[in-house]
Amino acid sequence: MSGPRALGAPQAGTAAAGGTPGPTPRSLEAAARIMARCEELAAISAMDGGIERTYLTPEHAAHNALAAGWMAEAGLATWQDAAGNQCGRLEGSVPGLPALLLASHLDTVPDAGKYDGILGVLIAIEAAARLRERARELPFAIETVAFGDEEGTRFGATLLGSRALAGTWNPDWFGLKDAHGTTLEEAFRAFGLDPGRVGEAARRPGDLAGYLEVHIEQGPRLEEAGRALAAVTSIAGARRFHLTVTGEARHTGGTPYAKRRDALIGASRAVLDIVAIARAEGAIATVGQFQAFPGAVNVVPGRVEFSLDLRARSDGLRDRVWGLVREAVQAFCRGRNLELSVREIHSAPTVPCAPRLMEAVRAGIRATGDAEPMELYSKAGHDAMAVAAVTDMAMLFVRCEDGISHAPDEKVALEDVAVALDAFEAAVLAAARG
Repeated sequence: MSGPRALGAPQAGTAAAGGTPGPTPRSLEAAARIMARCEELAAISAMDGGIERTYLTPEHAAHNALAAGWMAEAGLATWQDAAGNQCGRLEGSVPGLPALLLASHLDTVPDAGKYDGILGVLIAIEAAARLRERARELPFAIETVAFGDEEGTRFGATLLGSRALAGTWNPDWFGLKDAHGTTLEEAFRAFGLDPGRVGEAARRPGDLAGYLEVHIEQGPRLEEAGRALAAVTSIAGARRFHLTVTGEARHTGGTPYAKRRDALIGASRAVLDIVAIARAEGAIATVGQFQAFPGAVNVVPGRVEFSLDLRARSDGLRDRVWGLVREAVQAFCRGRNLELSVREIHSAPTVPCAPRLMEAVRAGIRATGDAEPMELYSKAGHDAMAVAAVTDMAMLFVRCEDGISHAPDEKVALEDVAVALDAFEAAVLAAARG
């Protein structure tokens, strides 16, 4: 996309030792404001002593209200879309141009950290505020989006906000229920949304110039390399399964070992096989839920249910590992006279970042003084992978302490937030030039 010659990278700091870029004084001040807003959002929570904000709840309404105020302060026209996402728009050189989306999410997992998703939304708003000074030079509009549901904590289906924006909403989701038995359709109405109008949140490809997202890495690779930022090459697709091992529940004292069909032994061996196979093949496998039934101390477990989340650098590798896992677990269960049943509950393909926007992100990082930007593929899912169904996307990773995420110990450094803001603004300008 071509733009006026006047567009250039913003003034940036110099690179520190080890290739870590240095922030500008202006950006340190902005970073302090971003960090303070992260604290303000952290105070909005449904749980005592921790952070939890889920889709279509009072906490969702509260974080949308804060985001709307910050977007308006940045000079953006604001609205809440038909799926509950909070949006803001800054017009470009002429009104009505396709929009470059700058976005992430404000919902959380239970007992969350302060920066997963949140940092990306706040950097997007701050970048938009800076770009307001140059809006008349931009060949696209700027839109910021605070997605209402990325994590899928309340209803189980992930990326609901970004899927609505991408036009891939599944009407069957309205029948999903939360832990209290409330359906997604009922939650829509209680939030003041009309389920029949959710399609109005969808954007058309011709109305978009692309999508950029800032996100904490959620891993240790940047920290290990002594780097603050990285350009994302792709987002790993995931497959998720619900597995059940069934045996026979019997009295622990009266049942000899030879007659036992202990489902817990089969499920426990399955977990060990899953981890061993995934590590050997270079994939990532996690059993995050595990429950034995009937759950009595003096009863041989007759049924065990557990989850499996499987990811890899390519869909082919991921699927091959799943085949190896299933074969190994089935073989062990057969040998123990146990039954294995499998239900796939989620499947998402690996999504590559668009070359032209990846180059804009790399240019943004270089503008901060890092001459050779680090590149990483994302092992975690992000809203960007849903938005890729409707427009090109790319991502900028920011270092987080010890790679910790989805936990209260999630931390980022003020200086890293500042340089990420510099890089993100420069990436938008590079996209405008390119």
